[in-house]
Amino acid sequence: MEGVKTSQTKKAGKKRARPLRALTLSPVEIARMCAEVAVAHKAEEPLILNVAEMASFTDYFVILSGRSTRHVQAVAEHVEKALHEHHLKLMGAEGLAEGQWVLLDAGDVIVHIFYHPVRAFYDLEGLWAEARHVDLASTARKRPTVVQPETDG
Repeated sequence: MEGVKTSQTKKAGKKRARPLRALTLSPVEIARMCAEVAVAHKAEEPLILNVAEMASFTDYFVILSGRSTRHVQAVAEHVEKALHEHHLKLMGAEGLAEGQWVLLDAGDVIVHIFYHPVRAFYDLEGLWAEARHVDLASTARKRPTVVQPETDG
């Protein structure tokens, strides 16, 4: 298996290779993975901002919304689990108990999960308006919209 470090283990006198860890993900791949996991758990309005040229503390912001404080907490827990499963160390987590604004710091990627009214109040998108948006077409889940039937008239 090219690109995967392996170790040798002895079991019943046989040697076999086993992966030590997943392949290394780039920061943008980590950001997309976090957004995809969140959207899979019904997070809304996903946005990835490339802030590498504007900030010295991280490269990407992943910004998402939840429909309730419990939903925000659940999405954060799923993202945290996915990071752990990819052997990525979470440097810090804030706001899990309250569920209004959860911040997950994975170093090169910071995930912000907001309860809708709190996201509007803090307006991170506006504060970082000059940041480049990263395409996430495969992960986009917009808020539901009502489509009115066309009338002949």
